Amino acid sequence: MLRDFLFDHGDHGPFVDDYGHLELSAITWTLETIPTADFHTMPTGESEAGLIEHFAQHPIHWVTVRPPQVGRHWEDHGTWLRPPLLIDRRLLGPSDSGLQVVEGRTRVGVLRGRQREGLYVASHHRAWVGRS
Repeated sequence: MLRDFLFDHGDHGPFVDDYGHLELSAITWTLETIPTADFHTMPTGESEAGLIEHFAQHPIHWVTVRPPQVGRHWEDHGTWLRPPLLIDRRLLGPSDSGLQVVEGRTRVGVLRGRQREGLYVASHHRAWVGRS
């Protein structure tokens, strides 16, 4: 699954702009449990900055345009069906720290928006995390 994602995004302009200098297939990816609070200010790549907040403005809309099971999962479990991909920002530069959203900006935006609107969100969420 992860390998397919990396292959599929290899020619997506913004993705290449932000991560083309990294050998993503050489990074160790593990499925981790991340606290909700860590997603509040988590950035995405510079070429798509602002997208997470765009999705957070209308979290209900972004869930309803997905298959029905996505909305049911958010309502029942307060989280996404498919874990997003995050990267340890130290891989991007020596002065960076924390995690960054590589893929899953819509999901992270929905999480932020649901929480702001007082809708149910889980306290922790699963995500693939790339570390050195």
